[in-house]
Amino acid sequence: MTSGASWPAPHTPCLADVLPAVLASLGRPDLASWGRSGSAALTLPRARRAVVALVDGLGAQQLAYRGGHAPFLRALTPAAPVVLSGFPSTTASSLASFGTGLSCGEHGLIGTLAPTSDGQRLFSHLSWEAGPEPSGYQPAPTLLARAHAAGVEVTTVSRPAFAGSGLTTAALAGGRFRAATTADERVEATVAAVRDNPAPSLTYLYLDEVDKAGHVHGPDSWQWGAAVEEADDTLRRVAQRLPAGTSLTVTADHGMVSAPLAQRFDLAEVPALREDVRLLGGDPRAAHVFCRPGAQEQVYRRWREVLGEQAQVLSGEEAVSAGWFGTVTPRVRPRIGDVVTAMTGLATVVDSASARPAFLALIGHHGSMSAEEMSVPVLHGSA
Repeated sequence: MTSGASWPAPHTPCLADVLPAVLASLGRPDLASWGRSGSAALTLPRARRAVVALVDGLGAQQLAYRGGHAPFLRALTPAAPVVLSGFPSTTASSLASFGTGLSCGEHGLIGTLAPTSDGQRLFSHLSWEAGPEPSGYQPAPTLLARAHAAGVEVTTVSRPAFAGSGLTTAALAGGRFRAATTADERVEATVAAVRDNPAPSLTYLYLDEVDKAGHVHGPDSWQWGAAVEEADDTLRRVAQRLPAGTSLTVTADHGMVSAPLAQRFDLAEVPALREDVRLLGGDPRAAHVFCRPGAQEQVYRRWREVLGEQAQVLSGEEAVSAGWFGTVTPRVRPRIGDVVTAMTGLATVVDSASARPAFLALIGHHGSMSAEEMSVPVLHGSA
């Protein structure tokens, strides 16, 4: 990727196009218009019912490199040669784009850690602990909620902990929720949702083990391969039991890179990076730096000097103008840092003075603009 606009241009399909394409395939082109304006939407074959599975952390490049772990997915048909997640290529941002059809600058879930409305602390879009009321924080109706209101039977199959969570409410609320934890439970819940609902219906299935294995062990590890094998087998079993006329679309929210500790910049150990920094938000591969009043220019210069070729460092204004976040609304603009980074190579930025030890021990990271992080699969098949 380049330092230019990283929100995909209209001629490049992206994750925000997936649900509109699925809804159009159900014979509801009116619902597909809720995607991003002017988009070259993905085109999927017609179906009476649809299952959309999102495998967290299953980047298109990792899948291509290690496709031997996924024989079922290899047999599916790619919907487009290249599909991009958008920037930042991280779970909260990508799930919100997937679930709303909007850019990060519109839905406002920009990165993992974001400032509260008073700007005094950070909260996590993933845990939403002590976070704001989610429907006010992200007020746009989700595509699932709109589809359900328009007569499409919508069901989400995911972990029990995600039912009614802040992130689910902000990004993926709508229809019924079926809790499922094990692979067997996910298969049964997904198949039951399809068989129990009259057409047209849309069932969303979320799988998260690949992402967890990649973070803890790295996307090059045997553990990552084993997690992909399990996800592949789960989806194969779902596909085998779907009734005729049902489509299966498989996608992901981001890819991942292995980030060596030797290439990590730690604010607790580098005074030039820590100086005048009030909050460090975003992600290790895509940081949002919130500065002390009047110090933005000095922080900007120091970060560019220290990080050098290891990062693209822009002011918040430059990042917005460059289109990094797509269209940015006035409501969302305060959530973008005074200084924003997109790490190159395999480097990361952390603050060990505030980060949890378990987080600091992670090997796999994502969030930046590399093809390894931004390229996601969109694969489809039918029963």
